[in-house]
Amino acid sequence: MENKLEKREQWRKKREYMLAAAGCMVGYGNVWRFPYLCYKNGGGVFLLPYCFFVILCGLPVFLLETVIGQYTQEGPIACWTKLCPLLQGTGYSILIIELYARLYNMILAWSILYLIYSFRDPLPWATCDNSWNTDRCVDLSSANVTAAYKGNLTAKTTYLNLTKSSVSEFWERGVLSMSAGIEEVGSVKWELLLCLLATWVACYFCIWKGVRSTGKVVYFTAVFPYVMLAILLVRGLTLPGAWQGVVYYLYPDFSRLADTQVWMEACAQVLFSYGVGAGTFIAFGSYNKVKNNCCRDSLWLCVLNSCTSFVAGFAVFSALGFMSYKKGVPMDMVVESGPGLAFIAFPQAVAMMPFPQLWAVCFFLMLILLGLDTVFAGLEAITSCVTDLFPEQMRRPWRREIFLIFFCSFVFIIQITLAAGGGVYQFQLIDYYGCSGACVMFVSIIQCVAVGWAFGADRMCDAVEDKTGQRPWPLFRLCWRYFTPLICTVCFICSFLNNQTLTSSGGYVFPDWAYRLGWAMALSSVVPVPIYAVIRLCLTEGTFRQRLLALWYPAPDLQYHTTDPLGEQPEL
Repeated sequence: MENKLEKREQWRKKREYMLAAAGCMVGYGNVWRFPYLCYKNGGGVFLLPYCFFVILCGLPVFLLETVIGQYTQEGPIACWTKLCPLLQGTGYSILIIELYARLYNMILAWSILYLIYSFRDPLPWATCDNSWNTDRCVDLSSANVTAAYKGNLTAKTTYLNLTKSSVSEFWERGVLSMSAGIEEVGSVKWELLLCLLATWVACYFCIWKGVRSTGKVVYFTAVFPYVMLAILLVRGLTLPGAWQGVVYYLYPDFSRLADTQVWMEACAQVLFSYGVGAGTFIAFGSYNKVKNNCCRDSLWLCVLNSCTSFVAGFAVFSALGFMSYKKGVPMDMVVESGPGLAFIAFPQAVAMMPFPQLWAVCFFLMLILLGLDTVFAGLEAITSCVTDLFPEQMRRPWRREIFLIFFCSFVFIIQITLAAGGGVYQFQLIDYYGCSGACVMFVSIIQCVAVGWAFGADRMCDAVEDKTGQRPWPLFRLCWRYFTPLICTVCFICSFLNNQTLTSSGGYVFPDWAYRLGWAMALSSVVPVPIYAVIRLCLTEGTFRQRLLALWYPAPDLQYHTTDPLGEQPEL
């Protein structure tokens, strides 16, 4: 006897959805990207463009994605048949971005390896007595390293340029075993490979039963990072030199507001840290009950995300200020962005503190849990796409679990080269091009066009009010139709006009073929939209105007409209 199809899952409790969404939103970008951008782009002044884009881009797009999922009850691909069939290629663009984003499992693997080493005494990155160290290695956590150059910053800088810190050598040689370039793959580091395998196993068991397992896991993975952040914040602010770091973090430079690059980076940071454009919140929203008050949820989640970014800056920069004080060098010599902040600068600051193992464990455990939430949320979005595309096959007992085993195993095998000597160069290339802010901006533009103009912003507001009893603010309707797509379009164009060539640490320049591959990855998440639209127009019967009308507006006989009639379709 044939098994019956399983019903679409729903969150068992409201707080499970809130915790899962909060865990997905709050990630690496809050800890290592926002504080650095704030310091780099005018300190406290950076909060002005940041808040501007939060109101006009971040919050509207986040609410839009949640509404799309909740009121279509479909995943990131199938939902567009009920909104704008012509733009269903957006779902495939989202899927491609999510596939590239599986790259962040590698950050989890690095964090796990650091966590394991954190239990050693002394910390392996605090000394030069390890097998991976070279003759250039110097223990910069020791007070006598720069004592001879006290008061002579030029001589001190020259000395530092001729040597290599023990923390940098641990990162480049002990963890990564970096090769000379992307052309040289090198040998696989088995410790790192085992950590990568552990991340995939953990992610699998977090979501293998859908929101039933995810809803239980998030009670720990979404809450515990805040406990760790609070501990690190209190500890950081009590260190000598901490307030020097806080001043560098927030010191206002109003002249930076005239720099267009500052505004572009603020927009990219908002979209990146809010996790929009990746389909995750469409998937999460589709598991909500139809009458859930998504407007209130979205507002609180966005406030939580931004406040976490701001507070994390105090924890990070207080520790960096302490390191600057101990080493006797300016703050701009200890501040780095991206992985350099998480795996070089902050571990070095930790090595200088009393009880360094304790603070190292707290920091890397926080990084692991922050990343784990984001990674398994992305996997949930991918699984939702496949399930909605093939409901007859996937909504049967054990089909989801079997699909996830094959998918996780396949991606793990592909990522084995990331654990080799040239893996970090591959990581940088995919991160810079495949997961770029420009791709997220493009998806955000198309989503706003589909809902704001094809489906209709007024119609969507009516649908929200009809189901929840609360109408979205008029500002959201204006953002969906005008402000958000216009802002994202300008930033999307500027990101190409002001594009900077990717270089790696030490000034390494990638070969030409790598840049061509990078641009191919960036375009791969853009071209599905026009390609799908052209194919659908060619396969639909009727005149061009009839085909365009039929695909631009959702079919009036869909169940979504019969249960929630919102009037006739307008003329094109």
